[in-house]
Amino acid sequence: MLMNISELLNQLPSRILNLLRDAGVCAEEMGFCAYAVGGIVRDLFLRRDNLDVDVVIEGDGIAFASGFSVGHNARFLTYEKFGTANLVFPDGFKLDVATARTEAYERPAALPLVVPGSIRDDMFRRDFSINTLAVNLNPDRFGELLDLFHARDDIRKRLIRVLHEKSFIDDPTRIFRAARFEKRFDFRIESITEKLIRDAVSADLIERLSGHRISSELRLILKEENPLLPVRRLDELGVLSAVGRKGEKHKELKRLLHRIDEMKLMV
Repeated sequence: MLMNISELLNQLPSRILNLLRDAGVCAEEMGFCAYAVGGIVRDLFLRRDNLDVDVVIEGDGIAFASGFSVGHNARFLTYEKFGTANLVFPDGFKLDVATARTEAYERPAALPLVVPGSIRDDMFRRDFSINTLAVNLNPDRFGELLDLFHARDDIRKRLIRVLHEKSFIDDPTRIFRAARFEKRFDFRIESITEKLIRDAVSADLIERLSGHRISSELRLILKEENPLLPVRRLDELGVLSAVGRKGEKHKELKRLLHRIDEMKLMV
């Protein structure tokens, strides 16, 4: 049975709520389906503020972004390879748009090959179940919630859970995000998910990542309200040792690891 969360959406600032309604109208006029996805939906259920808006289009995300930008006098940048676009409105507000897609990985830790797909495909490529909630924005279905992978159950149980056993093989950067989300929300990494993390670390998958991708994840961790908590969790999982070996050959990564060492010593 589908659930409508229009009342939850009404808790958003009017600027964002109106933008989501406009996105649904624009998508409908173009023959597409539009969904609000990711953190903004998850955080409604967690009663946390989140003004990062991500919209997924079943159809052509770039065509939608182009049409939507005209009606709102927004600038937009496109990334044709991934079917995504970034909109920047006159007041500086940003909206990320993506074509619903599925991903395939040629080898562990490689960047994915992307092909258009359904909203279900798009949710299945996500990192953790808690990030798989989607809300339809089209006028006749506005507020209709899709919970395809039991996200609300895991939010209620306060669990970080991957969607399939190859998740960390496909993308080991998810290990960093698991620690970050676990500590940000005071959740717990689910037992099978933790085993898959430890298996991936033991298989040296962290060292297959580029220094740039690891650095990006560490910078996000260092921006957390209490970065020491996910840092300690990564250390406990054996991740920092693997990153240290990688950092010997990457200047930016080495600098970030030095910052982390200093932070650990200050406590």
